[in-house]
Amino acid sequence: MSDELIERIERPRIEAAGLLGHDAARRTIVQARATGRMAHAWLISGPPGIGKATLAWRFARLVLADSNAIIEPDDIETDPAHPDVRKLIAGTHPDCRLVRRSMTKRSPYRFRTEISVEDIRDSETFLHHTAAMSDWRCMIVDAADEMNTNAQNALLKVLEEPPPRTLILLVAHVPSRLLPTIRSRCRDLPLQSLNPKQVSDVLARTGNDLAGEDLRIISDISGGSPGRAIELARAGGVELYRDLSQLVEALPHLDTELLHTTSEKFAGAAGEPGYRSFLEILNWWLLRRIRTDATDGQGGHRLERWLKAWENVNELTMRADSVNLDRKQIVLNTFFELSAAAKVA
Repeated sequence: MSDELIERIERPRIEAAGLLGHDAARRTIVQARATGRMAHAWLISGPPGIGKATLAWRFARLVLADSNAIIEPDDIETDPAHPDVRKLIAGTHPDCRLVRRSMTKRSPYRFRTEISVEDIRDSETFLHHTAAMSDWRCMIVDAADEMNTNAQNALLKVLEEPPPRTLILLVAHVPSRLLPTIRSRCRDLPLQSLNPKQVSDVLARTGNDLAGEDLRIISDISGGSPGRAIELARAGGVELYRDLSQLVEALPHLDTELLHTTSEKFAGAAGEPGYRSFLEILNWWLLRRIRTDATDGQGGHRLERWLKAWENVNELTMRADSVNLDRKQIVLNTFFELSAAAKVA
């Protein structure tokens, strides 16, 4: 089994050293617990990588752990050294269940594309068991918008008649993909992207050696998503950003040597993370260029041409994914498109 697959199997960031941001959501959870008005189901939604799963696990800690584990009465943080919390971190707490996309049972092992009805039904049986250690049983579905229709219908039956003292936490990147009847039976807990300072703080906690301008660049490109910022840093995002900057500064001319050198980095499976990061950085640059032209009053044909280039690049990359085209050629074609846009603009 590959190291990447093993990493993906690991539980969400339940061991993260403190959850940054999301103060309003934290206050909502603390108030619900303090007043005894705990909804049986919560929908934790927002963009990928902003800490939704981390918040869900903090929520589970707060509810399942002994009250002595709570560090501050007005917050959701608990003592990671407390026995109950340690069981949750280790994945051995008998009253907590994580539902994710299951893996195929034959080699090559890979995650399925969706959460199946069997995954939900197994957890439904768990919810009807008597709690072993705490007063509650908790089920976390991450990500809930990956459930297929049958799985959603199975979950809906649980939400319609939930067992007593049951906490169901649904983590969703795109909550609109869930059935309206599921959303209506959950208390909504929407999360927002973090600010650049918070993203930088999360990056620093991961032991990343980025600093100064490099740290600011990755924070900006991530769009307020610490998870994405970490992935960008690991994929060499700063170097890719610098390559991109040199290439776009020369437009409409093309530095063919640098373009070929950059595109060759994405050859083979090993180059896939860098390729994805490069496309994300390019998309960020294009959108910033479009916003700048619009704000500066550079409308008309110039703005229209860059918008068209953005659409063409996105169409090219999506089509390339569907037929698995050569990554180097995709990058080359993308810059041919940008060069043409710059000449007209």
